[in-house]
Amino acid sequence: MKNFKTLVVVLGTAMMLTSSGIANANGIGYIDYKKIQENYTEAKEAIKTVDAKALELQQYLVDKEKQFKTLDSPVKKQNFEAKTAKEFKAKQDAYLKLKLQKEEAVYDKIQAATKKVLVEQKLDAVLDYRVIFVGGIDVTELVLQKLNASSK
Repeated sequence: MKNFKTLVVVLGTAMMLTSSGIANANGIGYIDYKKIQENYTEAKEAIKTVDAKALELQQYLVDKEKQFKTLDSPVKKQNFEAKTAKEFKAKQDAYLKLKLQKEEAVYDKIQAATKKVLVEQKLDAVLDYRVIFVGGIDVTELVLQKLNASSK
């Protein structure tokens, strides 16, 4: 009998905790990640930086092509091609590393702001809008406000 009472108390407590957790949750939120990237100040700056580096890479190739055309012997051309290929590979690797770093930094900040909105709005989860067919709460603007406020 004593074990039965303990079991009833434990089950009752568990049910109360579970039901209060459900009562505090406001459902599922969603964001338009692309819209956030397009309107987030730091994301725009990161894109500009990456694009500038890509233009530098293209200009490097144009300059090297001009230099190549001025060479007169096949041996010089072959040596120039080998040297240029090696330099270009290093520049391309640096570009890809920069691009990855910028993308990860922006993603991490978006995720952190989204977590803050999740807690503030008492949501169960925040998903990409493309996953939601019907329902949910659009928190895109709230996340953008957090991001742009923190970047000032």
